Amino acid sequence: MKPAKVPRSRRVLILVDFINPLNFPGADKLAKPALVAARATVAAARAARGPEGGGGLRQRQLRLLAVGLPRPGDAVLRARRHQRRDRAHARPRPHDITLLKPRHSAFYCTALELLLKDMGARELIVAGLSADMCVQMTAADAFLRGFEGVWVPADCTAAETPQAKAAAVKYMRDILKCDVRPARARR
Repeated sequence: MKPAKVPRSRRVLILVDFINPLNFPGADKLAKPALVAARATVAAARAARGPEGGGGLRQRQLRLLAVGLPRPGDAVLRARRHQRRDRAHARPRPHDITLLKPRHSAFYCTALELLLKDMGARELIVAGLSADMCVQMTAADAFLRGFEGVWVPADCTAAETPQAKAAAVKYMRDILKCDVRPARARR
């Protein structure tokens, strides 16, 4: 049996927990900022598909789902069912690679590190929920694994409070040496 071939890409976009039923304490506080972050991520990815490729969000995407979701089609902000267009963008696409993550970091107990190595990835773009937990833990694990560049576009992340997000973004910038410029600033 031959192993599956993965696409080659120096830069990889990792979407953390955008597909999420938001059924945990505090989720009501995360819903609105999550929608803003999801829209910013979709806009950045669309802009990157332009003639010059923009800030690099057009590269292969790894979609990471939390364990125990009712079904993969559940989108971020199920409570906002009237946002059909936003739900459609959150669904995995045929070319995406989807991993289930059992804990906070996308690296913990997943094949992410092996996939990134096989893809030849050196630079990561990490977007998603929540900036002060799963995104930060994923960025920390990427830093510890020696990735050359980790970009966490601040406008493509969300947290339950603005203070929690600001503290997480500051930590990722100052301690983990992540680029945290918003996606709109790198276009």
